[in-house]
Amino acid sequence: MAKIDENAKPFSKQWLDDRLALTTVMKVLNTEYWIPKNINFLWAMGMILAATFGVLVISGIFLLMYYVPTVEGAFDSVNYTIMTEVGYGWLWRHMHGIGASLVFLIIYIHLFTGIYYGSYKRGREMIWISGMLLFVLFSAEAFSGYMLPWGQMSYWAGMVITNLFSGGSLEAYGLVEWIRGDYVPGQAFLGRFFMLHVFLLPLIIIGAIVFHFATLRIPHVNNQDGEEIDFDEAAALWKAGMKKESKVIPFSPVFLSKDVFVMAIYFILFFYLVFFHFNFAMDPVNFDPADGLKTPAHIYPEWYFLWSYEILRPFSKDVGLIAFAISQVALFALPFIDRSPNVAPASKRGLFKYWFWALIVIMIALTALGKLPPTDPLFAAMGFVFAVAFLLMGPALFIITKFEKKIEEGA
Repeated sequence: MAKIDENAKPFSKQWLDDRLALTTVMKVLNTEYWIPKNINFLWAMGMILAATFGVLVISGIFLLMYYVPTVEGAFDSVNYTIMTEVGYGWLWRHMHGIGASLVFLIIYIHLFTGIYYGSYKRGREMIWISGMLLFVLFSAEAFSGYMLPWGQMSYWAGMVITNLFSGGSLEAYGLVEWIRGDYVPGQAFLGRFFMLHVFLLPLIIIGAIVFHFATLRIPHVNNQDGEEIDFDEAAALWKAGMKKESKVIPFSPVFLSKDVFVMAIYFILFFYLVFFHFNFAMDPVNFDPADGLKTPAHIYPEWYFLWSYEILRPFSKDVGLIAFAISQVALFALPFIDRSPNVAPASKRGLFKYWFWALIVIMIALTALGKLPPTDPLFAAMGFVFAVAFLLMGPALFIITKFEKKIEEGA
């Protein structure tokens, strides 16, 4: 047990350090948390994601001051009170809307970066799984927030998504009614999603972010060459003043300063969108008040859910639900589907390179098709083809990487 300095003044640095081990914490999380040198700006996406979540929390608090969580007052409180009567209310709403869209853009960049560089391998499975857990939590947070303006698309998207819990031919409508608190979305539904959005889910997300950062501590983060680094040896070289010979840098202040630079560029884009192109994050259909007797001609989710929606849509009710479930579970299981021990960029992994870019193309195609009405036979056929192609990507990865593993073992 460490000796406590009983002569230290209360709440002085030494007094706090004796009780909270602040020096040790700073070393573990900052000054002696070692990051590989050979990484690029894509490794800053995690910090950008955390910063954007901070913006969403702060802007959400200001919006919460004037939001009315009732079916009679929600729409007007968002579109009239906040947008026209509250000073700078429009700014906080634009920041919240843009942040909600950009947070998913950052998540997808972060996700594909991890796949490209194989950052889910070599003991880093929990990093990937905790990251995917965050993806699910952010999706739930975004969906619950989309309900709150109580516009037409909010209402009908809530109706469609909650109907999924009926289980297709299981017809578990009792579960759907239990989730809604009524036969159709109403006050109970809005109140529940309001609580989820402003209280429960943010708390869980904060905990999941802490857990995700904890999983990054051991083992250390990957690098863009997939090189296995002896972090103890590299850290010793840095501490000895041999910084050029060392393959690592401390998180703070060296790597953190690079993160801050990338974040500065990101927030230039962020506020450009906030002031000049905020409409892309706001569906025009949602500027009509919710009306349960008037179904929109075409119901669709926000852009970041479109690829999942398009996997669900081309099939029958039961098959669609199964396909949707498989597509979500497959992403979680990626570290176990990829059988190759090779940790290297996709560009150096033979067939995996083509698999990776095929995945990008398929997901972009599914996203584009998900926004289109299902009435055109050509688009419906294309949606079916790309949905099947996505579902086959998992078995294809297993076969490709199994073959890659045999080559590695033979070498």
